[in-house]
Amino acid sequence: MILTLVTTFLLILYGILLVYYRVGWMQVPDFVLREQSPELFISVIIPARNEARSLPVLLDSLENQTYSKKYFQVLVIDDYSTDKTAAIASDYSFVTCLSLRDFVGTTDINSYKKKAIETGIENSVGELIVTTDADCYAEPEWLETIAAFYNMHRPELIVMPVSVNCSARPIEIFQSLDFMSLQGITAAAVQKKVHSMCNGANLAYTRKAFEAVNGFKNIDNIASGDDMLLMHKIALQYPNGIHYLKSANVIIQTAPVHSIKEFFNQRIRWASKADKYDDKRIFAVLFLVYFLNVTLLIIPLLSIFSGGWSMIRYWLLLMAAKTIVELIFLFPVAGFFNKRPLLWAFPLAQPFHIIYTVIAGWLGKFGSYKWKERKVK
Repeated sequence: MILTLVTTFLLILYGILLVYYRVGWMQVPDFVLREQSPELFISVIIPARNEARSLPVLLDSLENQTYSKKYFQVLVIDDYSTDKTAAIASDYSFVTCLSLRDFVGTTDINSYKKKAIETGIENSVGELIVTTDADCYAEPEWLETIAAFYNMHRPELIVMPVSVNCSARPIEIFQSLDFMSLQGITAAAVQKKVHSMCNGANLAYTRKAFEAVNGFKNIDNIASGDDMLLMHKIALQYPNGIHYLKSANVIIQTAPVHSIKEFFNQRIRWASKADKYDDKRIFAVLFLVYFLNVTLLIIPLLSIFSGGWSMIRYWLLLMAAKTIVELIFLFPVAGFFNKRPLLWAFPLAQPFHIIYTVIAGWLGKFGSYKWKERKVK
């Protein structure tokens, strides 16, 4: 059948791609922190909307940084919160809390997060801008390691690892596995100078580079993409200026979403910028992954309705091959993130992964989603 032949062909291409990513991941050198003189001033920018419960965990982790407070500042930009986010941030003596309302007023904009980051940068003084999210926490040597890496390599943008801190709930384990695979691809792509992904929960870039590309200009109409779309702008101007910092010291832990509905909203938001990239290589990869999952979803449905049970056996073989090649890629990545015990759940998660990829990809292009209690089209 033509469909099974097409799926087999797509799966072969997908397997080659994952081998390429695995090689890229293995080529990323581990960065070892050594003694260094802290001469770099860092501005940490944290957009926050209704994060009263999670923000203290992040700010406590920043208060306990090994990097001297003489060399960094923390700016929390309160994004129209209706809880005590601003009051909590203001309780920390080393934190400057800004209200986005004071800079935007009642103007309706499509990307509040980009505006919050932009506002933070405009009111900061650091040579290096570091962004993270309010529902995260950092290791004690986070900033010290970033500063040492920057002083050694002088990149314009530093991509760094993020890990979902999951409980034993199935939806959280799934997020942790899914996100870990994206993180592995992120590191590999940066190493191979494809520059396809990064995450704003753990990102650093120079003020010079941000200003050179005019910040978020021309992408500020897109609700998401404060990280990847900015990275691609910087990569165009500084093609050799993007580096990946691979160190356990800089892994940012982020909170999972707690329901399937929240999960889909998050992934639809991520997928919504898929057609906004100028780099056609990214589109080709997204096309391959999306349509492989589409065909893997269609085959069992056709088999059920047509009674073609022989196709089910072939589909199971395809699923087994997909799972094996993904585990080959994931095994070293899981070792870095200390998540190998979770890999037992990976084969069980395959059906849900296929379904969510197809649905989120479609709705990211043609639907809408809610983020931070705001509906975005």
